[in-house]
Amino acid sequence: MWLELQIFGFRALWSPYYLLFVVGLGVLYYLITVVWKDKLGNGERPSASQFAFFYSGLALLYIVKGSPVDLISHIMFTSHMVQMAVYYLVFPIFIIKGIPEWIWRKVLSIPVIKQMFAVLTKPLVALLLFNGLFSMYHYPVIFDFAKANTLSHAVITTVILVTAFLVWWPIFTPIKEMDTLSPLLKIGFIFANGVLITPACGLIIFAGHSLYSTYSDPSGWVQAMSLCVPANVLDGLTLTGPQMFSPIPVIDDQQLGGILMKVTQEIVYGIVLARIFFAWFKQDADKIDPLPASSTTSSEV
Repeated sequence: MWLELQIFGFRALWSPYYLLFVVGLGVLYYLITVVWKDKLGNGERPSASQFAFFYSGLALLYIVKGSPVDLISHIMFTSHMVQMAVYYLVFPIFIIKGIPEWIWRKVLSIPVIKQMFAVLTKPLVALLLFNGLFSMYHYPVIFDFAKANTLSHAVITTVILVTAFLVWWPIFTPIKEMDTLSPLLKIGFIFANGVLITPACGLIIFAGHSLYSTYSDPSGWVQAMSLCVPANVLDGLTLTGPQMFSPIPVIDDQQLGGILMKVTQEIVYGIVLARIFFAWFKQDADKIDPLPASSTTSSEV
């Protein structure tokens, strides 16, 4: 498959402009948090773990949106769902944990952002926004429409990404006064997330036919490929559909994609649940006073 993909060219495979964008974000982060930190508010330099989280997040961003994974996601639905899982369920966590608290405080001190954030990060609102928009995006009519237009695809996926940050904020907020959910409520919040995303995955897994013309109709597929392949390259190719490159039938690819999305979601949520539970357990254990040592020995009779 890799050799066959070479026909789309270096730009489609490796997205050099997107790589420059991601590198630019990395440079900007270093400038703000290290070089300009005293001018911007005398904030603390990020810890080693914050550097690791942020730059790992940028690496994930390029892998899912700039590397050949993005091109393959327009050929195989399986790749698309893995891309979505990493983009919406993992990437936001890394960025939230990688940005120092003082930067978040500065951003949230802007009145408009502060007011919107206060409403949109309420657990119920964030849950319904993210899971509702994610499910709507994978409704066939909306999905095929988004894949057929560069602007609509960019707007829709970016809006869902913003809601992904909102839904993770109550769990991973670095601002203490905004960390209002108890460990038990955080566990319930994660379970609710898993339940609400299930219908979309179930629709995809148990559908008895191909849902998306983007992956089954040759003309719709070629139009979707224009999102990542330059027009002059597409014009010079004779393409008959994704089956030219996909090793499995369309319906099997669709069902496998739904399964992988659900499995990936369960793994990510399971890791987060374990982290919350063990931190809660340790916190409660630290509150338990040790048995007092005996100050005197038993008297001899």
